[in-house]
Formats: sequence, C-alpha cells, structure tokens
Amino acid sequence: MFWLILASFLSFGFGQLFKWSQRRRCHAPTVVTTNYVVLAATLGLALHVQGVLEVTAPALLVGGCMGVSFIVSMWTMTRALERAPVSIVLTAFRLAILCPVVASVFLWGETISVWQACGILLALAGVGLTTQTSIPHRYAGMWALLAAAAIVFLTQGLSQVCLRWVHYAGLDSQRLIVLMLCAATAGGLGGGIVLLTRYRPQARDLWMGSAIGIYNLVALAVLLTALSQLEGTRFFPAHGCLVVILDGLCAHFIWREPLSRLAALGVGVSAVSILMVL
Repeated sequence: MFWLILASFLSFGFGQLFKWSQRRRCHAPTVVTTNYVVLAATLGLALHVQGVLEVTAPALLVGGCMGVSFIVSMWTMTRALERAPVSIVLTAFRLAILCPVVASVFLWGETISVWQACGILLALAGVGLTTQTSIPHRYAGMWALLAAAAIVFLTQGLSQVCLRWVHYAGLDSQRLIVLMLCAATAGGLGGGIVLLTRYRPQARDLWMGSAIGIYNLVALAVLLTALSQLEGTRFFPAHGCLVVILDGLCAHFIWREPLSRLAALGVGVSAVSILMVL
C-alpha cells in the first residue's frame, strides 16, 4: 500500500511539472527528450559508480521496447492535444489503465474477483466523468477525433503493459538497468524527432527537462518497485484513480480551474472504486 500511494503522488507531481512547463511556454518535445536523456545519464553514472552496470539481453529487450513505447506515447499525445479537445485526449490517456489490467489477466494469468471487476468498471466511469466536457464546434470530423483518441489509448496502454512486463520478465532485480535502457532509447528517438523539426532548444527547455528528468527517475523507480510487489489488476486501477483525484483537486484549488459537477462526481466515484479494487 505504501508503494502504491507513493507512486501515485509522484506520478501526479510528474504531470503537474509538465503542466507548469507548458505554462512557461516550454517546447514539449525538447522537454520530454531532455527528461529522458538526463534520466538515462544520471542513472547510468550512478550504476557505473556502484559497479552494478551490467546489461543483459532480456533487460535490453524489455528496456528498448519500453523506451519506444514511451516516446511514441508522449509524441502521439502531444500531437493529439494540438488537434483535439483536451478532455478527449486525457480521457483516452487515463482509460488506458484498462490495457495492463487485461494483459495481466490474459497474458500473465493474474486473477480478478467479481468485486474487483466492478471496481475497475467504476474506475473507468470515474475517469470518464472527471475528464468529460462538450466538444467545441470548431472541431470537425467525429471520426478523426475518435481515431486520435484510439491511438492515444493504445500507445499509452502499450507503455503501461511494458511497465508490467518488467516483473514477468524476471527483471525486478534489474529494474533500474531496464529503466536506464528505456530512457536511453526514448531520449535517442526523441532527439531525432526534435532534430527533424529543426527547433533550436532554449535554455528554459533544457533546464525544465533536466529537472523533470531527475524527478522522473525517482517516480519511475518507485513505480517499478510498486509493480514488483502488487498485482497489475490492483495497481493500475487504483494508481490511475488516485492520480485523477489528485489532478482534479489540484486543478480546482491550485490552478483555479473550475470543477464541474460531473467532474466532482467523477472524483467521488474514483475514490470509491479504489476501495473496491483494493
């Protein structure tokens, strides 16, 4: 329970840091790329100093796949946010918790009770309510919006499945090495994307990305530790709902963004679903 709560608070803080970087008008692809590069370099140096930097083939496979899924997920989400309502993108992003739950059951044989299944369905409803809003008329093409939501859902879901894969690949003891390889892969691919856009990074982009990278190192290390001790069918719904609740409260009280009645209901539903899942 301790690792679940800590991982949720750190994930919430990670999202708030990115929101802050957007308000400072930082270049999102550069911030994301710098975050992964700094994470990989810091972790690699720390492991080397400790004399435990030993890369195995399984760690390279899982870390590489995770890195690709991470950068693809972040890139598709930022692109979708430029073209679709924020609520649709965020709802798809958060509903992706269903993917690792399904994978945990059908790929890795985790069990799930009827009570937990009801809690997961309630969690999905809570997430949907929290991020709902009407679609402004300037957005045309419902099928295009649905396609964008589906892509965000699948890419984010795949990245979370990769996080769960670490445990079932028998790499819990090497999770920091896997994390380093993940960040190195994501950073390399992200750097290529930034170069293709021909954007010249600003100092604020690099400083913000570096700060987020150090924070993300701790957040992902804690998350992988939590996944080494908890079933995915319990962790992902509870973690997702806790983050949604914290996001909603922070948006209302810190960022002074109005919380609609439906969104407030979603926060309450999410809280109840956590108790059912756990």
